[in-house]
Amino acid sequence: MNQERLLKVLLSPVVTEKAATITEGLNQVAFKVAPDATKPEIKAAVELLFKVDVTGVQVLNQKGKVKRHGRTMGRRKGVRKAYISLAQGQEINFGAGAV
Repeated sequence: MNQERLLKVLLSPVVTEKAATITEGLNQVAFKVAPDATKPEIKAAVELLFKVDVTGVQVLNQKGKVKRHGRTMGRRKGVRKAYISLAQGQEINFGAGAV
């Protein structure tokens, strides 16, 4: 796979209470990913960027919420998320550089 493409696949980590729970309990990490990203691309990107072993990838498409703008109804953009299962003993720590 093209390394330049792999660097554009992961957009940001998902930092929510649910994401923290799965990190502790199931040894998984959640990311927002590009809308056209595939499971093999996501796996390769995580292994390339974080130097960890990935055992599985689950992907979901979350539809944007319907919101009202005055009289008209609109919709927020949808998000594609990936839940990455890491090998036993592997870890990704996003707060390592924080002071």
